[in-house]
Amino acid sequence: MGISITALEPNDQTAVDAAYLIGAAVTDADAPDLPPYCRRRFEALVRHPMPGLVVHWAVARLDGVPAGWLRLELPQLDNTDNAVAELVVHPAYRRRGVGRALHEHGVRLLRDAGRKRVVGEVVSALPGGPARDPAGAAFAAVVGARPALAAVRRRLDTTTLDRAALDTLLAGARSAAAGYRAVRWQQSTPEEYVDDVAYLEGRLMTDAPLGDLEWEQERVDADRIRGIERALDLRGSRRYHVAAVDEGSGRLVAWSMLSLGASAAWHAWQQITIVDPAHRGHRLGLLTKIENLGHALAYEPALRAIDTFNAAENEHMIRINEQLGFRPVDASTEWQLAL
Repeated sequence: MGISITALEPNDQTAVDAAYLIGAAVTDADAPDLPPYCRRRFEALVRHPMPGLVVHWAVARLDGVPAGWLRLELPQLDNTDNAVAELVVHPAYRRRGVGRALHEHGVRLLRDAGRKRVVGEVVSALPGGPARDPAGAAFAAVVGARPALAAVRRRLDTTTLDRAALDTLLAGARSAAAGYRAVRWQQSTPEEYVDDVAYLEGRLMTDAPLGDLEWEQERVDADRIRGIERALDLRGSRRYHVAAVDEGSGRLVAWSMLSLGASAAWHAWQQITIVDPAHRGHRLGLLTKIENLGHALAYEPALRAIDTFNAAENEHMIRINEQLGFRPVDASTEWQLAL
């Protein structure tokens, strides 16, 4: 029978279940230190994409057996020459042409859609770190992609926090942040801050190091923020936020967010931390990050591990994270393919 590729239809629960099991097997094999693959998050990814995206799913079957899948995100509001790909193959069916077939299917679809480049993430091992399958990077190179942005995943073990050191860092940050006040919330952004959050979210691709990645600033407004929040709620995401408000203007000028998935109470992701350029130099990034760590731990007593990604060239944020106790686990590279 060979390899066949079919679209994954959101209302085909049997196919969705099969694709979920592939994702779960890949996580168990390739990243066993992460939480179990979340069914609620996966089904929401299939049925409720983020605003501003058209998403195509395809499932590969090897001799009739589901063996891998491809997810393609096509931005509609910005970056309309670009696409993002996630391609996974069940560990039991690797090195049998499944990944190549999915890749070729995706390239045809993206060229038909007029896209000029596609980006995908590959995880690799760090010296002295846990083993990671090197096949992903080899595959990306073989199909003609180029490494565009290198990052490192770091983990904070919250059971070994140096509370005294954190208190000292926080006191120094509060002193440097005279004229600013911290505000906190959970889940959706309060209405009075949503425009400022949209501005900061939209700055991310301008302010964060991008290496050789060709990605333009995203167009983010309050409606898009609300759409993102609804999509995250459907995935079962629990989110904790701390931000800094400039007391002179009343504007929210710095923001940090942690999120937990529905499949594990012991694990969180440190998401965005960003400071408006006009308000840098007051340790607002450090302030919001430490404040938000305490915020999340107060409501999540089972939380013991927080992961975050930093571009290898983002020395400032790496320094902050290492002050908090984050330590390297593995590497992540964004590979970019011209179509």
